[in-house]
Amino acid sequence: METIDLLGWAATAVLIATLWRQIWKQWTADDPEAVSTWLFVGQITASVLFIAYSAATGSVVFVVTNSLILLTAIAGQCLSWIKRRRAGK
Repeated sequence: METIDLLGWAATAVLIATLWRQIWKQWTADDPEAVSTWLFVGQITASVLFIAYSAATGSVVFVVTNSLILLTAIAGQCLSWIKRRRAGK
């Protein structure tokens, strides 16, 4: 691993921590409509496209980062569905 890759991995750690914090905030919010489903649809779509792009350019840091972002989007969408179902919406 090159030294410059450490910057990418540090950015990945900060971004994923931020996304997980947002998902937690959404989960604990009183309003099940706190975050739009379209946010997750857009995030999932963009992540899949960025994974393909990153793989094509050979960037391991971005393949991993975008894969983790994809997982956060899927987790967020699933939690949103669960919360809406529990709220009867």
